[in-house]
Amino acid sequence: MFFVDRRDAGRRLASRLKQLRGSDIVVLGLPRGGVPVAEEVARVLGAPLDVCLVRKLGVPFQPEVAMGAIGEGGVRLFNDEVVRAAGVTPDELAAVEARERKVLESRALRYRGGREPVRLDGRTALVVDDGVATGATARAACRIARARGAARVVLAVPVAPRDCAARLGSDADELVCLHTPYDFYAVGQSYADFSQVDDDEVVACLEAASSGPVSTRRTPPGPAWPEDREADVRAGPLMLRGRLTVPESAIGVVLFAHGSGSSRHSPRNQYVAAGLNRAGLGTLLFDLLTEEEETDRANVFDTGLLARRLADATAWLREQPEAQGLAFGYFGASTGAAAALWAAAEPDARIAAVVSRGGRPDLAGPRLPSVTAPTLLIVGGDDRLVLDLNRQAQARLRCESELAVVPGATHLFEEPGTLDEVTDLARRWFADHMAPAARPTPRF
Repeated sequence: MFFVDRRDAGRRLASRLKQLRGSDIVVLGLPRGGVPVAEEVARVLGAPLDVCLVRKLGVPFQPEVAMGAIGEGGVRLFNDEVVRAAGVTPDELAAVEARERKVLESRALRYRGGREPVRLDGRTALVVDDGVATGATARAACRIARARGAARVVLAVPVAPRDCAARLGSDADELVCLHTPYDFYAVGQSYADFSQVDDDEVVACLEAASSGPVSTRRTPPGPAWPEDREADVRAGPLMLRGRLTVPESAIGVVLFAHGSGSSRHSPRNQYVAAGLNRAGLGTLLFDLLTEEEETDRANVFDTGLLARRLADATAWLREQPEAQGLAFGYFGASTGAAAALWAAAEPDARIAAVVSRGGRPDLAGPRLPSVTAPTLLIVGGDDRLVLDLNRQAQARLRCESELAVVPGATHLFEEPGTLDEVTDLARRWFADHMAPAARPTPRF
């Protein structure tokens, strides 16, 4: 899963928390990055928004090592083992606490402008951050919320390591997390825009939340985000993991065919998918291969196998309620582009459009002349070998086709702005060539 920015993450997180709407909850954002996420959650749930102010107490001679944390209302949490192991004296501990207490009080005044903290006594505290890395800050925030009187504490984040629940222990009564990537190394890896949040933005979020009834607050400009769901995609005897996202007024759904051993977690394809979702297009990202199959490198280049999986996934998708009456398109990357064209060449494929990003359409070989779906081939200008292969493949296509060259881009489109251009090209191609498919006529 890939988030455009923190507000996008907040809207998606809110859709997973709708069951809490109407209950006695307070949304607590962790400054600074968690507050824009929390504002979106509070708006959707119709709940009050506040900050959960936490200050880490670092060991005097090694401040990155936490020996405790403090929060509002005189809350103090200490790790006695760290204090003893570091040999921190009571006077040193008191000095660190006094210094951090001043910072905490200063930020409380800056953020709230003199408003009292929202009372938590007997209520559910919904602690929200933009993600969890080590879990130390999240644990401290949950403990502080409980110490302030919360009857129940729920931690909600867009992204976290797969072992996040184990790291939290019993500090949170419940963890809600949208994405736990296998290759987690930083929270920012799941965001297209992870720019720093400053104090002014935190203040603006809190002022907007306190300016009137939640239901009447204005939402920052932007599209309404669709609900999405994890899905088990049927492909013959197998069930493949996927994620289906369909906006309410979608004109079509694009199935992503990953390549070169990639999976539904491909950050580049997730980035493009998010852009298509913003434009009102549905997306299905799924694994073409099982984990066991991925260990055999030959499967990555078995175009026939990948194409059959894509065709099976297409048949499965046609049975899903949210896809009824919608046009279907394929987006293929690398070897996945060959699979997309191979599958689109089937006589009963009924594919409205195909887009290839840095693809290997040449691997579809003799199937190319049979493709009828309008096809856009996107190649980086500095990806010389693949550019030549795409030119040769386009010459064999008999359908409507275009070759779009992105200047300065290499094979993976890692250069600034190049993936945005890919997304825009794909969005326009699908929008221009997709029309709602004819719904089946009922028989009587």
